[in-house]
Amino acid sequence: MPELRKDPIIKRWVIIATERAKRPNDFKPSAPQFTKEEPCPFCEKKGKSNFTEILTRKENNTQPDKPGWKVKVVTGDSPVLHSEGDLDKKPHGIYDMMDGIGAHEIVIETPEHIASMDSLKPEQIEEVLGVYKERILDLERDERFKYVLVFKNHKTAAGSSSVMHSRSQLIALPACPKNVKGELEGAKRYYDYKDRCVYCDMLAQEEKEKKRVILDAGGFVAIAPFASRFPFETWILPRKHAAYFSKISSKEIKGLAKMLKEILTRRNNLLSDVAYNYILHTAPFRRPKPGYWSTIDCDYHWHIEIIPRLTQVAGFEWGTGFYINPMPPEDAAKFLREGKE
Repeated sequence: MPELRKDPIIKRWVIIATERAKRPNDFKPSAPQFTKEEPCPFCEKKGKSNFTEILTRKENNTQPDKPGWKVKVVTGDSPVLHSEGDLDKKPHGIYDMMDGIGAHEIVIETPEHIASMDSLKPEQIEEVLGVYKERILDLERDERFKYVLVFKNHKTAAGSSSVMHSRSQLIALPACPKNVKGELEGAKRYYDYKDRCVYCDMLAQEEKEKKRVILDAGGFVAIAPFASRFPFETWILPRKHAAYFSKISSKEIKGLAKMLKEILTRRNNLLSDVAYNYILHTAPFRRPKPGYWSTIDCDYHWHIEIIPRLTQVAGFEWGTGFYINPMPPEDAAKFLREGKE
């Protein structure tokens, strides 16, 4: 019998299609899928590139545009938003408009031509996470921006190009995204009613039931959420309550790097390196505005969501806002916890 499950934060319904339940092997491609790779513009061996360098983590005594860097942040070659100019908010009849002001940056996670983050050493992932923090704090200084979205598209099915070089992206936005507002509003509703963080309560229940916990280590817990939208959807949450990723400590970055590598490695081993996205969910910037997200430090809890691209969103999902998931999260957690079918 199918189950309808409701997300406790944004009240989204998900159909867990138990009669369609699958095993990890059912999601693996029946034959290798080869994609002709483009010449890589991100490799250290390429030398000087056409990208504008924003930030570089280097080895000691490394010269500009020379080998020796560890992580590099550059401007996107086809940015979705541009940093020059003013927002120029204006009406257009009943509609609202503003200029496409923002920032679009690419985080090149390694100088080597490595396709997947799970192939990086934990120390290298630490550098990447540290760069996320540094760039978010820097972009927060720009009063035009209200939110920074950090995300990764792994493989073409997840929205990447055919260049197989591990990288992620940051986009600074002049408005808080609707999906983020939905989480913020849901978390505040829960806090106003119970005087507790919904994410902390979620962690407490998952740790008590243990059915959907994948890994608990280094101050972080990885779970298959109760109302998972997609097969093998995974959330990584800090055990310590915090609304802002940008306040993460060096010790916490070390723990998160190990957790992220382990979860991505298990996913890769179980699902044959399928395409995935991960998204960093963090609180928006605090701008002077009466009553604007006034309880956010108490009610919101930053986290990372990892979405393997194993199913397609089709007409039913678009028409209803419901998702159909053929993999019960309890089964997904068990497979990922054990690292095998």
